[in-house]
Amino acid sequence: MRHADPVSTAPPDAPASGARTPRILYRQARVQDGTDQAEVFHHAVMQGAMAHYALEAREAWAAVLPREGCAWAARQALYTTLVATCDGRCVGFIEIDLRRDHIESLYVWPSLARRGIGSTLLDHAERLLREQGATCMGIDASLVMADGLERRGWRRVREEWVERGGQRLCRRHLEKSLEASGA
Repeated sequence: MRHADPVSTAPPDAPASGARTPRILYRQARVQDGTDQAEVFHHAVMQGAMAHYALEAREAWAAVLPREGCAWAARQALYTTLVATCDGRCVGFIEIDLRRDHIESLYVWPSLARRGIGSTLLDHAERLLREQGATCMGIDASLVMADGLERRGWRRVREEWVERGGQRLCRRHLEKSLEASGA
C-alpha cells in the first residue's frame, strides 16, 4: 500500500518554486495512529458535518467514541483499518469489517476533504474486499458523504434514523456491487 498522491495545501496563488507539496501515503493503521484517528473523527464530525447536522446532533455523534487514542487503537483489533498519512500523521482513515463486507467508518480531516483521500481509502477497501471474495460491500453513510457515494455508483438501499445521545441523525444504508460488469 505504498500508493502516494500529491496533495497541495498551499493557496492557489502561492509561489510554485521551492514549495514542498505534502504527500499522502496509504498504509495499514498502527497503534500509534489511534490518537490521530480520535482527532480526525472529532473534527470531521464537528466541522466537516456542520452543513448537514445541527450542533446538538454533531456533539452527540462525536461523543459516541472517546477522544482518546487507546479507544481507536482498540478498534484496530476489531476492524481492518487503513490510514492516509501526511508527514507521518494520520489525516484520514477507513475501518473495514471483512466478516460483513461492510465499511464501518470513513473520516478525513475537514480541511483535506474533497481532495480524493476518502475515495482512495474506499478504493483500497474495495480491493481488499474483492481479494477476500466479496461480491458486494455496504456502508451506513452520513449525509455528508451519501450523495457523493451515490454519484460514484453506490445504490441506496434505505434511509434510516439512528439515535446518538438523545439526538436523531439521518443516514443512508448504501451498497456497491463488486462483481465485474459486462462479463
